[in-house]
Amino acid sequence: MKPYIKIAETKTPEGEPLELIEHDGTYMICSNGEQLMTSFSHGSEETLAELACSPFGPVNQPKFLIGGLGMGYTLAAATRSVTKKRAQFVCAELTQAIIDWNQTHLAHLNPGLLDDERITIKLGPVQKVIRQANGEYHAILLDVDNGPSAFHGKNNNNLYTLNGLREIQNALKGGGILAVWSARSDKAFTKTLQKAGFDVSENAVAAAHKGNKRRTHTIWLARKRNY
Repeated sequence: MKPYIKIAETKTPEGEPLELIEHDGTYMICSNGEQLMTSFSHGSEETLAELACSPFGPVNQPKFLIGGLGMGYTLAAATRSVTKKRAQFVCAELTQAIIDWNQTHLAHLNPGLLDDERITIKLGPVQKVIRQANGEYHAILLDVDNGPSAFHGKNNNNLYTLNGLREIQNALKGGGILAVWSARSDKAFTKTLQKAGFDVSENAVAAAHKGNKRRTHTIWLARKRNY
C-alpha cells in the first residue's frame, strides 16, 4: 500500500484549511477531509472550458474569465480551445498558495501554462473581478467549490444567487456565456439562472477521460440574450 504524502498545506483567506497530497503519482487538494480536486479525474473541468470557449474561437479578441485556478486543467483547456494570440484569459484565484503550487509542485501537470502571455492571474475573489467588469467578457467560467451547493468557501454562495447572477450578466457581452461546473445536478439553480434571464442548458458530462466514465458531473451553459 503506497502512502498518502502531504506535500504542502495552507489556509484560504476565509480560514479554511487546504492540503496538497500525493498518492501513487496522483495529486489531490483536500479540505477538512473532503477531496476538492484531483489530477486523476479532470475530464469534466476540461469539457467546461471547451463548451464555454470554443464558440468564440472565430472572434478576433475574445476575453474569458475563469473563477478558480485549481490544478490548472480548466485554464489549460481554455487556452487550447481558443488559440488566437490576441485572446485574453483572466483567472481569479482566492488563495496565493494555489498559485504557488501550480508554479512548483504541480507545474508538470500543465507544463508552461502560466508562461502563456495571454494569461493574467488575479489574486482575490472572482466576485470582485466580475463587479469591476461591464460587458467585458465573452465567457465566464466558474469552477469554484463543488458547484452551487458548495461545502467549501461560504462566501462563494453569493455567486449563485439571483443578485450574483445579475452581476455576471452585467460583466458579459451580449450573447456571452456563463459556464458553471458542479459535482452534481441542481434543478433549483437551473431555475435561478432562468429567472436571471439566461437561456439555459444543463448538461451531464463524463467526470473523467479515464477510469469510471459512467460517473458524471454537471455543467450549466447560460447564454446572455442579445437585446
